Amino acid sequence: MLRLPDHWVWDSWYARDDDGRHHAFFLRASRALLDPDRRHRRASVGHAVSDDLRAWQMCADALVAADGPSWDDLATWTGSVVRGPDGVWHMFYTGVSRAEDGLVQRIGLAVSDDLHTWHRHGTKALVEADPLWYERLDGTASTTGTWYEEAWRDPWVFPDPAGVGWHMLITARLGRGPAGGRGVIGHARSDNLVDWEVGPPVTEPAGFGHLEVPQVAVVDGQPLLLFCTNTSEDPDSGTEHRVWSVPGRSLTGPWDMTAAKPVSCPGLYAPRLVQEPEGAWQLIGFVNERDGAFVGELTDPVPVRYTPSDGLQPVR
Repeated sequence: MLRLPDHWVWDSWYARDDDGRHHAFFLRASRALLDPDRRHRRASVGHAVSDDLRAWQMCADALVAADGPSWDDLATWTGSVVRGPDGVWHMFYTGVSRAEDGLVQRIGLAVSDDLHTWHRHGTKALVEADPLWYERLDGTASTTGTWYEEAWRDPWVFPDPAGVGWHMLITARLGRGPAGGRGVIGHARSDNLVDWEVGPPVTEPAGFGHLEVPQVAVVDGQPLLLFCTNTSEDPDSGTEHRVWSVPGRSLTGPWDMTAAKPVSCPGLYAPRLVQEPEGAWQLIGFVNERDGAFVGELTDPVPVRYTPSDGLQPVR
């Protein structure tokens, strides 16, 4: 478990170095803010290392808001880390700016040789929402009041299974349809991890306002898309479902959202599938709520398995 006495911790993502050590990157903000709802506008990217995904040693922050004026001078949000063919680590992250009061989200890149010291790549955002497919605050959203922000965040980058470049999955919203149900997984492709071409979403709207922190992985031989969303209540049991998985033919889909199944992890949000060296898959997320109060700490890893009948579930 990772709990900081002076900071809240929430969304996280992971990498493993050549020595087998796990590196956790996570959003953090000071508890001195008192109100946890204020944390988003003060978020930086924290960093910790572990040998076993349970005991963590804190490191210097990986990334903080840029000096202004900049597209990411208010806060730095959720991302992912991959290693390029040249051995350089690439962190794709979300940024928001003071000029737009944090309402427009964009995706940028920082690079590192050692996972500890990160340098921004250039001075501009790398990937932005294309209005051909996606809702933009300066267009659809601002004129019709459909949503409170321009959703374009949580980049999950992974190599093409066939070895042809890279894919990026993104929390996004379609530029049409009912306001509360436009949430989709956006998509972009690149040959070199720097130049990205935005394309249509890889999912169809399924009644969710947004689909957050997407991730793909093969668990027990099954390619899965994992995501979180605004609360969806099961009409039969009254249970609130916030974490979901969808099976697909490959890591690039297609993803039939009607096949999505809830993952049973009450109180947990934004979990990531993390693979241990022996190959077992675990979920690590942050504790969102306990006894009605925000918690803001990362859990110990929870073993999971996939079955066609139940989908992705913790091993009890």
